[in-house]
Amino acid sequence: MTAIETTKMSSKGQVVIPEAIRNRLGLKTGDRFLVMGDKDAVILKTLSNPSIHEFDDLIREARKQAKATGLKRSDIVNTIAKSRRQK
Repeated sequence: MTAIETTKMSSKGQVVIPEAIRNRLGLKTGDRFLVMGDKDAVILKTLSNPSIHEFDDLIREARKQAKATGLKRSDIVNTIAKSRRQK
């Protein structure tokens, strides 16, 4: 069931997420959000670190795409070294 609440923005641009919604979604102090705005809508999407399984899947897909494009490990090493020299 979707909970609907009202809130208001402070002079510093801060918005309080009502307690009932925080509790229902399990939100905690320090949680991070992606904020999207379009016309008169503002959407908050909680961000979370991927699980080790999800991370493994991401790495596997990245390696697959790198191989498909012909990217080699030496290309990555050279790019990192070049970037570090520029600092």
